[in-house]
Parts: sequence; C-alpha cells; structure tokens
Amino acid sequence: MKAGAAAGRLAVRVEPLTPERSPDVATLFEEGGDPKWCWCAWFRVAGRDFSNATAADNRRTLEQATGDAAAEGRAPGLIAYADGRAVGWVSLGPRSDFGRIERSRLLAPIDDRPVWSIVCFVVSRTVRGRGVAEALLGAAITYARHHGATLLEAYPVDTSGGRIPSASAFRGTLSMFERAGFGVVAVRRANRASPPRPIVRRAVGGPDGPNP
Repeated sequence: MKAGAAAGRLAVRVEPLTPERSPDVATLFEEGGDPKWCWCAWFRVAGRDFSNATAADNRRTLEQATGDAAAEGRAPGLIAYADGRAVGWVSLGPRSDFGRIERSRLLAPIDDRPVWSIVCFVVSRTVRGRGVAEALLGAAITYARHHGATLLEAYPVDTSGGRIPSASAFRGTLSMFERAGFGVVAVRRANRASPPRPIVRRAVGGPDGPNP
C-alpha cells in the first residue's frame, strides 16, 4: 500500500507486519523510548502479566501475535517505510486481540457490535510532524475494511487543552481521528480527578463494500 504526501509531508509506503518484516519493526522500536521496552504489548496482555514482563517477553508477545494473525490471513499492525527503513507503526485488529481492553472497565464495550480497535502508534523521532501517523491511520482504515471489519474503534488522547509530550500521544490524537471521519461515541473517566477518555468510532464497508 502506498500513502502519498501533501506538501511538507513525508511520502511513505505502508505494509502489513509479517514474520519476515519483524526485524524492521525491531529497528524502529530500538530507537528508544517506551517502544524499546513495551514492544506494543501493553494492550495485548493483562495488567499483572505486563507489569512482570521484560522487553524480551514483550517482544515475544508481539511476535506471537504476528504469527497467530498470519495464520488467520491478517496482520497485527502496519509498518510505514520511507527511504528503505521503517519510520512508523500502527497496531490494530479485532477488539478481542487486546486483552487489556477486554478487561477494562473504563473501555468496556459500548454495545455488542463487533469492532476492530486501533490502539497504538509509533513514529520515528526523525520524521515526527510530517504526517506519518495520519498516513498510517488512513492505511489502517483501508486494511481493516479489506479484512472484513465493518466498524472501527479507537481510544485517542484529547489535546484540545494544549500540547502534550509525544510519548503520551501513542494512542493517537482525537483531532487526527476526527479528521479521518471518526466521531466521539463516549467520554469516560477513571475517577473525578482523571482526564476524560474519549472513545471514537467510524463505520467502514466490508471487503466488497464502500469505504464511507
């Protein structure tokens, strides 16, 4: 899949994560920050298991998810490439793939409709601010539709109150999702002192249907 770029944006090629492409994700994550330890396993395992996990454990979690998804004819996420290297990542799949979400009271299901969840973005610090996350989101919408999803859900951070550290934006920003046609369907708080947590959704066509 190719994602073109407007003026000032980076042109990227977006591909599904396969076992053969795992070294590319490793190179991106090894740049540092939370991905170097988390390996995008946060949403895939229960809190207690995650707190006891090492970076090697988390890497195995993603590699296992990659193999399991490949056996089902899909991927656990997409990789953005530019100039021959991985510069971005988005994690997505059926909500049931993500054990933390499945067990979360805060992110409990809105209803009983089947959804795919978009849960995490990683963008290389060398290309931030050049539209990589938006390109990944667009590709994720198309990928989910082509693999049978009819409804997408995400749990972004609301930045309307001001700028936030880049490390806090791994779920994607509310404004980015809204530009991509998502709408807020619920806003929840863990407690009165906690920040609001929007839940957004967008309907998509099935594998042979339209992409509204």
